[in-house]
Amino acid sequence: MRRSVALLSLSLMMIVAGCAPVGTEPDESGAASGQPGGPEDRQGAFTQRAAAVAEAWRPDGAWTTGYVPLQEPTVLVGEPDFTPQTKTAFQAGWYRATVDLPDRKPAEGTVRFPDGSARVPLVSAAQAYRELRQSDPGACPGPTDPAIPPAPAPGDGPDSAVGSRPQGDCVALTVTKVELGVAPVHTTRGAAQVPAWLFTVPEIGAVVARVAVAPEAVATPPTPSPPSGTPAPGLVGAQEIETADGTTLRFRLGVGSCDTEITPLVLEQDQVIVVGGTVVPPTGGCDERLNLHPAEVTLKAPVGARPVLDVLSGTPLRLAAG
Repeated sequence: MRRSVALLSLSLMMIVAGCAPVGTEPDESGAASGQPGGPEDRQGAFTQRAAAVAEAWRPDGAWTTGYVPLQEPTVLVGEPDFTPQTKTAFQAGWYRATVDLPDRKPAEGTVRFPDGSARVPLVSAAQAYRELRQSDPGACPGPTDPAIPPAPAPGDGPDSAVGSRPQGDCVALTVTKVELGVAPVHTTRGAAQVPAWLFTVPEIGAVVARVAVAPEAVATPPTPSPPSGTPAPGLVGAQEIETADGTTLRFRLGVGSCDTEITPLVLEQDQVIVVGGTVVPPTGGCDERLNLHPAEVTLKAPVGARPVLDVLSGTPLRLAAG
């Protein structure tokens, strides 16, 4: 399953990961004023801030005793067979149901953590479907329509803005079955098996699960306390976790379009992991776009229940969706 969120504001990230001021002069060390030094200097700046982030981490009681999910409540169960159109529909929440959706709340369910379990109230199938169906599919062809939507034009893939897509170039996903089951969810207590409504969707050959835990039973991560002071030039933050597979941790860095020498870094401790990276910003002009750059580090031990924190904000990172 792919993808592990609130992080720094975009404007702050642009300051850190975007373009450097024009016309800076070299200092005695050979680095431009306001620019990062050599690789060792940049790594040292990361290590110093990461240690401060780890030291400031003070989770509340819910972090280790409650249900605090670190990913979105919609989870794919099984490997989906996406086309460009069905991928867009999944991301946009375009669904049509051909089955009855009970509006009666079921009895309490059990969240099973690696270190124990908890009983939680649940929402109905109808409520879960309303949360799953994020927008109206409008004129998208329905499940019985004979029309086959055309392939997207170049540059019009799943990551393009949905609002600019022609109505004829889309398809709604069909829910043909619903049942109460469980789905794997990344939480502050590690990988948990969580009660979920399982929606069968033939168009993607997989089950779309919507977590069934009632909102009042879902705790939120504590507000981080980032280190004081301005981050060192060239230090960039992590935006989200892509996968945590054994000792391999993949995440996404927020970098500028013209940044070079992008280097992912990690500080690993027994109770916490801090990730981020360093770059060499450009000395000339550049756009202000924030790009998600794939990054990978090797840990000494699997993530387990340890929080993975962003080096800039100290925020616990979430598993990316989809």
